[in-house]
Amino acid sequence: MTAAAKKGLGILFILGAALCFALMNLFVNLAGDLPLMQKVFFRNGLTAVVVMVVLCFQKEHFRIANKGCIPWHFLRSGLGLLGVVLNFYAIDHIGSISDASILNKLSPFFAILFSVFLLKEKPAIPELIFVLLAFAGAMCVVNPRFDMEVMPALSGLASGACAGFAYTCVRILGLKGERGIMTVFFFAAFSTVVTLPFMIAFYEPMTPMQLCWLLLAGAAATGGQFCITAAYRQAPAKEIAVFDYMQVFFAAILGFLFLDQVPKLLSFVGYAVIIGAAVGQWRARTAAAPEEEPGKTPESPPPPDQKSP
Repeated sequence: MTAAAKKGLGILFILGAALCFALMNLFVNLAGDLPLMQKVFFRNGLTAVVVMVVLCFQKEHFRIANKGCIPWHFLRSGLGLLGVVLNFYAIDHIGSISDASILNKLSPFFAILFSVFLLKEKPAIPELIFVLLAFAGAMCVVNPRFDMEVMPALSGLASGACAGFAYTCVRILGLKGERGIMTVFFFAAFSTVVTLPFMIAFYEPMTPMQLCWLLLAGAAATGGQFCITAAYRQAPAKEIAVFDYMQVFFAAILGFLFLDQVPKLLSFVGYAVIIGAAVGQWRARTAAAPEEEPGKTPESPPPPDQKSP
C-alpha cells in the first residue's frame, strides 16, 4: 500500500474514532439522570473486558514492560479517570455535548504545557502562540461569569487538563517501551475497579433503555479506541491528528438531531478559534518535523481513551 493510501486510510480511521467518541457523549447524555460513577463504570467496564480478551491472544499477554512503568501507569490512570468523570459531568450539565467535546479537545495544548515539566521539553514560539489562542477560544466557550452556572464548563476545561496530563504520561510510557494496548487495559481495568464501589454504593435501578444507552456508550468508546489505534498505525500523528477535531462537528450534529441542542454564538466563535489553533499547529509541525514511519510512537500520542482521557 502506498504512503498516500495509508494516509487516506488513517484519516478514515481517525474520523471513525471521532464519530465513535461523539456517539459516546450522546449515549451518556441520553442515559439520563443516573449517578455519575454508574455511567463511568459502564463506559470503562466494557472496554476493559474487550481489551482483556484481545490481550489473552497476544504473545506477551499482560506483561508490563518494566517496573519503571508501574508508577506512570497509576498516574496516567488516576488522572485519566478524573478526566473522564469531569467530562461526563460536563456532558450532563453543560447544555451542549459539542461544548463539552471542544473543551475536552484542549488536551493536546495542555499536553504541550505539561511536557515542559515532565519531559523538560521546550516548546517552540509558534506552539506557545497556538496554546494561547486555544485558551482564548476556550474562554469563549466557557463564557466566564460569577455564578454556579459556569461550573459545568469549568469541569469540561478541567477534563481537558487531566487528559493532557494523562497523554503526557502515555508518551512517557511509550518511551519506556510499554505497549499501547497494555496502557489502555491498565487504565480501563483501574477505572473499573475504582468506580465499582461507588457504583454499588450509589446504584440506581435502570430502565432497559438506560442500560442500553450505557452499553452503547461503552461500545462506542471501545470502538473509538480501536479506530484511533488503527489510525496511528497507518499514518504519522503530525499528518492526521487534526482530523480528530471533527468530533466537535459530529457532536454538534448529533446534539441538534437528538437533543435539540444549539450551541450559543459565542461557542461557535470558540470552536473556530480552537480548531484554527489546532490546524495552525498541525501545519507548523507538518512543515518542520521530519518524516515519521507509521506504527512508531508518535511525537504527540493519540488520546488513548476520550476521547474520552
